[in-house]
Amino acid sequence: MTYETNRFVVEYKKTPSKAEAKTRITNFNEIYADFKPEQANAQASRCAQCGVPFCQSGCPLQNNIPDWLRMTAEGRFEEAFRLSSATSTLPEICGRICPQDRLCEGSCVLEQSGWENVTIGAVERYVNDMAFEEGWIEPIVPAQERSESVGIIGAGPAGIAAADRLRTLGYKVTIYDRYDRPGGLLTYGIPSFKLEKDVVLRRTQRLADSGVEFVLNCDIGNDVSFEELRQKHDAILIATGVYKVRRLSVPGCGSKGVVAALDYLTASNRKGFGDAVEAYDNGTLNAEGKTVVVIGGGDTAMDCVRTATRQGAKAVTCVYRRDRANMPGSDREVANAEEEGVKFEWLSAPKAVLGDAEHVSGLRIQRMRLTTPDAQGRQGIEDIPGAENDLPADLIIEALGFEPENIPVLFNQPGLEVTKWGTIKVQAGEFQTFVPGVFAAGDIVRGASLVVWAVREGQDAAADIHHYIQSNVSASLEAAQ
Repeated sequence: MTYETNRFVVEYKKTPSKAEAKTRITNFNEIYADFKPEQANAQASRCAQCGVPFCQSGCPLQNNIPDWLRMTAEGRFEEAFRLSSATSTLPEICGRICPQDRLCEGSCVLEQSGWENVTIGAVERYVNDMAFEEGWIEPIVPAQERSESVGIIGAGPAGIAAADRLRTLGYKVTIYDRYDRPGGLLTYGIPSFKLEKDVVLRRTQRLADSGVEFVLNCDIGNDVSFEELRQKHDAILIATGVYKVRRLSVPGCGSKGVVAALDYLTASNRKGFGDAVEAYDNGTLNAEGKTVVVIGGGDTAMDCVRTATRQGAKAVTCVYRRDRANMPGSDREVANAEEEGVKFEWLSAPKAVLGDAEHVSGLRIQRMRLTTPDAQGRQGIEDIPGAENDLPADLIIEALGFEPENIPVLFNQPGLEVTKWGTIKVQAGEFQTFVPGVFAAGDIVRGASLVVWAVREGQDAAADIHHYIQSNVSASLEAAQ
């Protein structure tokens, strides 16, 4: 069935079906189903085809959303796929895990005018899943093979995005990663109930089928030196992401029952792959039968609380120092967690871990209140004197965010300049560092951020690398004449 657009006055917003909470917490399957063809047509037809599409400007990738929504409404699915993939190398992944409520869908003119947004993310996922099923996505065959090669450090979204673009341009590409599987946080940091791992695998497998080489279990600085990579490749892209976790600094925080979110999520994802994970099997990184407290308010915190419910935790509580309106995580994820039985302690900050060095028994929290907004409208927080509570806990998970590792030291590259936050410094308006031929993109440049921003920066960095290599080739030819 096909539709014209502008049907928002007769077609109500509908999202894909979602598994019931009592059912979905028994497994790690994705909780949202794909649209059926007629549902995708109908929901895409709600697009108002705005003259100034704020959905597009709200998307870090500047995806041409109105046009591929129109094509979907008209049943032109392959054209819709090709247009959506023209600006995004990971569209079906972004369709699953982007916080659309804060990006494209939140910017939708229909949302702003009271008609409810178009379900952009779900349509994006549907069209690009169909592309895999129909065989429209094939290995990359460059129009021209080039002799130059690029080494990419990091097989996460920024590295994958850059590899896709560079291989399309004909470069030889090698991706180095410390993990045993490619994907970075897509593989080990995001739970399968949000992003099933075969979705990531088919993307990385396509790159491998396209001639991209993956060198896994490779720790740069130990297994191979950075200088060796510079000698081997014509350009290097650092796309390591940020993996240094922020830790609690309250009394008792060194107890064995206090664990980092990334360790916890990685252990769970490894078990999903069927790996042997001692820390999971001995209960250190397993919430089964435990009273769990997660500290933090971002999407990583939501990943932890929802993983704990699926592992069979006795009770799960999320502690966040601000209120729900000021929570940095996706509102959709908070709602999903609430449906799954997670309790939230808003305006609460950790004050002390209770118990002893070997066993955690609880978390003491300090109640907070918001202060008067500043000139930018941001409210601070302050303690409410004497307002404390003790929460029982057998397992406390710190989801306080991530910081950059000391890359210049790890790679033995003191010439790599860093910002005051420890992120790699790049030249203004570019992704090239201050070391010739070395580029950086993604979280290691902008700090912990969204997957969609990593994809954007990986793609843009690939364009900068292409310009750099071709400029050097041209200079060499001129010098030879």
